[in-house]
Parts: sequence; structure tokens; C-alpha cells
Amino acid sequence: MKRGRKPTIDAADITRTAIAIADAEGLAAVSMARVAQEMGNATMALYRHVKSKDELLALMWDEAMEDPPPLPDGEWRDKLGFWAKAVLAAIRRRPWFLQIPVSGPPSGPRNLAWFDRALTALDDTPLEPGEKVGVVMGLSTFVQGEARLSVTLASGFEQDPGQFGHRYGQRLRQIVDPRRMPALAEVIAAGVFDLDDVQDVGDLDADFDFGLRLFLEGVAAHIGGRA
Repeated sequence: MKRGRKPTIDAADITRTAIAIADAEGLAAVSMARVAQEMGNATMALYRHVKSKDELLALMWDEAMEDPPPLPDGEWRDKLGFWAKAVLAAIRRRPWFLQIPVSGPPSGPRNLAWFDRALTALDDTPLEPGEKVGVVMGLSTFVQGEARLSVTLASGFEQDPGQFGHRYGQRLRQIVDPRRMPALAEVIAAGVFDLDDVQDVGDLDADFDFGLRLFLEGVAAHIGGRA
């Protein structure tokens, strides 16, 4: 039996190196050539294990989430709320995760583990399997949307902190015509945007909690109708 030389690298090594680059310098710094350089290998050697950069990004998308934490005791609402905040925390640790294009449903082992954990939270509900999937997918969309908003705002804040101060409310008063946008004008007049720092992390977390509560209350109403 002919013995081949044992490979010195594999897809997992390549993925971990790419993630380390993205963590340090952002997703734009990741390329097959750069990963090969960091690993001390020829670029073509990587293609024997990872066929393309798109495949590498897919591997990074799965690996970046790490393993989901165990769910706490309690009812389904507590468990799903905990899961949603854990997803948000995982994305915030690696904001470049949101820049990876997603071309299909979750299929990697880590993303499927997160999916399974959320479905488990709904075990004691009367929802049909398809409804459980719909709830989890809807919640995942909400969390990733909120994460994207917070990351985008953070980036904008770094570039121009002034636009996030109380001047924002003043500028809206100048722009918004109450006759054309009466509902928005009413909110502005109430002082909702008169904040010292629109980018305050506590405010972002409070907004997330509010949206999460509304989502879960909607699910609870649907479950109540099913019961």
C-alpha cells in the first residue's frame, strides 16, 4: 500500500488563520494569498483544502459563531430571549461576521447547533415543526438586523462623533416638515432625539430589549391562539 505524505495543513487550520486575520484587521484583509503567507505555505497549497475564497468565507461564517451556550431553565420565552442575546453577543465579538455574504440557509455544524438550540427552546410549546422554524428564522433575522444597525452606527460614530450628539435632534427640526411628516414631527417635538449621545451602548441595548420583547409577545399571542 502506497503511503502518501501526511498534509501539514487542513481546512480547519486555514479557517482559523483567516479568522485571526479578520479579528485583527477586518474581513477586507482576508485573501487566500494573505492566509497562505501567515501560514508559511504557498497559496496553491491552500486550494487543495479550500477550493475558493467563497468557500473560505463560508467556513469562516460558521466557525466565527463558536459553540452556543446551554439554555437556562425556565419557559420558552426566557430560553429564546437568552438565545437571542447570546447570538447578539457572538456577532458583536466579531462584527466582520455581518460582512460575509449569505447565499443560503445555515448548513455548517456551528450554525446548525445554534439553530437546534433555538428550536429546543420551543419544545414545550404547541407549535408545529414548521411554525417553530418560522419563529427561529424570524428571531434570527431580527437579531442580525439589530446587530448590523449597532455595528454600522459604531462605525459612523468613529468617523464623525458629532453627528450622534444633540445636534441630531436640532437638525431634524430643521429638515422635517410637520405638514408632510406629522407623525415624525410629533416624535421630534417630544424630544425623543434630544440626546447627548445617540450612540450610547445602553440605549442600543434598551432598544434591542424592547424589540425582542415585542417579538416574543407576538409569538406568545400566536401560541395562545393555537392553544
